[in-house]
Amino acid sequence: MAIYRHILVAVDLTPDSLPIGQRARELADAVGGELEIINVVEPLAAVAPIPPDAIAPAIVQTHAELLEAANKHVGNLAQELDVPRGRWNVVVGNIKSEILRAATEAKADLIVIGSRGRHALAFLIKPTEDVVVHRAPCDVLAIRL
Repeated sequence: MAIYRHILVAVDLTPDSLPIGQRARELADAVGGELEIINVVEPLAAVAPIPPDAIAPAIVQTHAELLEAANKHVGNLAQELDVPRGRWNVVVGNIKSEILRAATEAKADLIVIGSRGRHALAFLIKPTEDVVVHRAPCDVLAIRL
C-alpha cells in the first residue's frame, strides 16, 4: 500500500518547475503513487482608466496569451514527467485557493510545491507555500529552491 497514492504538484511558469516536478515524479515512482500537475494563472486586474474607457482588447489578448503559454509550459513539463493529459491542468483563479481546492477535490495525499527564501516583501505577505502548508487537507512537501 502506497503511503502517498495521489500526489499533486503545483508549478509556476519558472524554470524551477522542472526540478520540483522531477522530485515529485521520483517520490511517486518510489511509493507507487500517481502524479497530477496543477498550474494556476491569476486573473489580470482590470483597472478602469480615468476617464473610464472600455477594457482594451490588448489586455484580453495578453491574458489569453498567458493561458496559452501556461498550457504549453505545463504540457511540456507533463510530457517530460510522463504525466498523461488528463492528469495535468491549468486553471484561472487565486493561486493559494486553487491549489487547496484541487487537492481537496482530488483527495490528494500529498502536495508538492516549491519554496523560495524569504526576503523583502515576503515578510509582509504570506507566500503561497506558507498558506498551502497551513491550510492543506493533506501533507505538504516544500522543495527548497
